[in-house]
Amino acid sequence: MEGNAKIEGQDTLGLDSRFQMLQAVDCADKGRMKDNWYTAVPPLARCNTGLTPADYFGRTLVANLPKKIKVGIINVSVAGAKIEVFEKDSYESYLATAPVWMKSIAAEYGGNPYNRLIELARLAQKAGVIKGILLHQGESNPNDSLWTKKVKGIYDNLIADLNLKPKKVPLLAGELVNADQQGACANMNTIIATLPQILPNSYIISSAGCTCARDHLHFTAAGYRLLGKRYGDTILPLLGYKAKTADSH
Repeated sequence: MEGNAKIEGQDTLGLDSRFQMLQAVDCADKGRMKDNWYTAVPPLARCNTGLTPADYFGRTLVANLPKKIKVGIINVSVAGAKIEVFEKDSYESYLATAPVWMKSIAAEYGGNPYNRLIELARLAQKAGVIKGILLHQGESNPNDSLWTKKVKGIYDNLIADLNLKPKKVPLLAGELVNADQQGACANMNTIIATLPQILPNSYIISSAGCTCARDHLHFTAAGYRLLGKRYGDTILPLLGYKAKTADSH
């Protein structure tokens, strides 16, 4: 997810330099150039995007991990896209009929978001170890019964292309805006919930109580913060650590 909520003051202050981002695109106005590591000051996706679950995922990890451990984030996201934009063998046919603005986003990733993700991940492997994959998508695939199969296909490609072991690399997939917030795509959460049935090392992140914007499609900044914390709380025990202030969901 690129992130839709406006970044607020608290989101750029007090950042621990142990939380790093690998810049995906050139953002000269922010003094950040692609393929370089920086302290993870939002936006973590493209230059003018918003707050994402990844922001508070990373903050939660560094707050709970030993001081010697750094956390790195790669964010390659295409707003409004179907999951098909990351299918390495068919993304071109999907983008061929996509709106101009979406093609422009993909162009920032060299026209191939999946390949850009692989390029960055291989760079990251020179600096550390890939410990997990975060996913937040589904609004553009509402009621798509094949969504879980498509996600597994992309996950399997990532594992193969990066020479990873699936048992050591969990996939964390977040729910869309919840029914308790009258989420416009809340029904998709029933499909997302079945992902672990087809992809064993996957975990669903609850969006219950995460406040949303007026469109009922995107979260507010507060909603992203809570959802991001839940991503962090979920992966910590998988890494062998206990969250100091775990959320109940």
